[in-house]
Amino acid sequence: MRTSQFFFTTLKEAPADAEVVSQKLMLRAGYIKRSAAGIYTWMPLGLRVLRKVENIVREEMNAAGALELLMPAVQPFELWEESGRGPAYGPELLRFKDRHQRDFVIGPTHEEVITDVVRRDVKSYRQLPIHLYQIQTKFRDEIRPRFGVMRGREFLMKDGYSFHTSFDDLLREYGNMYATYSRIFTRLGLEFRAVAADTGAIGGDGSHEFHVLADSGEDDIAFCPDSDYAANVELAEAVAPATPRAAAGKTMEKIATPGKMACADVAAFLAIEPTQIVKSIAVVAEREDGDKQFALLLLRADHELNEIKAAKIPTLGAFRFASDSEVQEYLGCVPGYIGPVGVDAGKVTVFADRTVAAMSDFVCGANEAGFHLSGVNFGRDLPEPAVFDIRNVVAGDPSPDGKGVLGICRGIEVGHIFQLRSKYAKALNCAFLDENGKSQIMEMGCYGIGVSRIVGAAIEQGNDDKGIILPPTIAPFAVCIVPMGYHKSEAVKAAADQLYADLKKLGIDVVLDDRNERPGVMFADMELIGIPHRVVIGERGLKDGQFEYKGRTEAEATMIAQGEIVGLLQGKLCGA
Repeated sequence: MRTSQFFFTTLKEAPADAEVVSQKLMLRAGYIKRSAAGIYTWMPLGLRVLRKVENIVREEMNAAGALELLMPAVQPFELWEESGRGPAYGPELLRFKDRHQRDFVIGPTHEEVITDVVRRDVKSYRQLPIHLYQIQTKFRDEIRPRFGVMRGREFLMKDGYSFHTSFDDLLREYGNMYATYSRIFTRLGLEFRAVAADTGAIGGDGSHEFHVLADSGEDDIAFCPDSDYAANVELAEAVAPATPRAAAGKTMEKIATPGKMACADVAAFLAIEPTQIVKSIAVVAEREDGDKQFALLLLRADHELNEIKAAKIPTLGAFRFASDSEVQEYLGCVPGYIGPVGVDAGKVTVFADRTVAAMSDFVCGANEAGFHLSGVNFGRDLPEPAVFDIRNVVAGDPSPDGKGVLGICRGIEVGHIFQLRSKYAKALNCAFLDENGKSQIMEMGCYGIGVSRIVGAAIEQGNDDKGIILPPTIAPFAVCIVPMGYHKSEAVKAAADQLYADLKKLGIDVVLDDRNERPGVMFADMELIGIPHRVVIGERGLKDGQFEYKGRTEAEATMIAQGEIVGLLQGKLCGA
């Protein structure tokens, strides 16, 4: 491609409302143009990157035995009513009526549609398993779209769905997709981790997220440097302390702590460490029959509540934080001084984190404004609590696999695989006849990749003060030729055109910058848009039979013999 034949637009400055690095650079490099909040036009340069990502995803999915189809973006709402997900999905589901006043939605995902497709035509166990996928535009009406293509309302996604006669066969395909996704992100040239994750609103049993590692990531990932263990912090297990609880060594005492409501303030006032304080978080679970369960969740002061874990406590379930009036009603105290000692067990349920259960002689609220209790011990001063893992792990915690300690890094979720099981198949009666002629509900798997999000994530991972740094596999062009004086020197023009032709003949994705621009402008543009390899051709170098080569991340350029440049580029691209 020649720049003179390309729609090439770059900006010196990013728009003021651009928030993250990828959004700023994609707008500056002319990858995308904003059409509306969270909705972008992919310009020719950005589309080249997007299509390269899409092609790698497609090639690996096809190689893994999945079959591509294309489902409609517009879906009948009646399918969402049938699955029971319509009301639950919320305002992110964009609904509208057609001219006949029938309800439709713009698809944010396609579980309902694909299940409807399969239940119509798959009747026998002989037709299973089957794995169908698509790469298609989705729409979710985010309340606050942000971060450019990282959290837009319209996005390109690969979503695949597998159907099985048994859970064992679902597990086989789940493993196949885990390996396939690992190959995809490896081929994309990204540093990533697969982490155990919560299934969230989609539902099902096991799931894994695939994260591109980047300091700007929204998700915290717990990992063990000494093993393969990795999990989203929402799911990572906080192992119980290895040492048993020490015997009580102090007498419980009520201490005045006037105005000290925050744990940090209490610790400073009492000249103790936060690790000696137990904080009580008041929550309420509302039942379908109208009853309310008031509970205290006990955590060590320096730990944070993991709401996902806590909501899985069998006797608690989904909950919300208690209001000030509810705290006053159940504990007779204002927030900031509440604690588990002396509560009415008939009205208040107490759940303790594993770390808290191993504490002795601790400090907690006294359920009296301006006071805390010290020297508190379970079994003596209050009943033994129900114990669960309800906190977020922190760096230095033991790894759940017993092979070291955990570290915490940031990641951007770009893929997610789920064992859906029978959630949608049962709701939509997606069944088959087994070997005995008996009707059985199918087992399902779901596998998603954020194709457009990968572009943003790759730029969040690869950038510098000059612009975008992309792996050659997904860069808009692998090589750029920058001729000095292309319109003034016949020798430069001839050498540039010949190298361009030679590289094209070898199938190398090359761009020739034949604009009549100053060298500084051409260098800056090629670095901004993320071309991995640059060849500069000038009259001075030609006199010595040399071209100037520079890799995007290299500090200095190197002079290469004119006859060796093609072989050099081939070697670098093959090794990428």
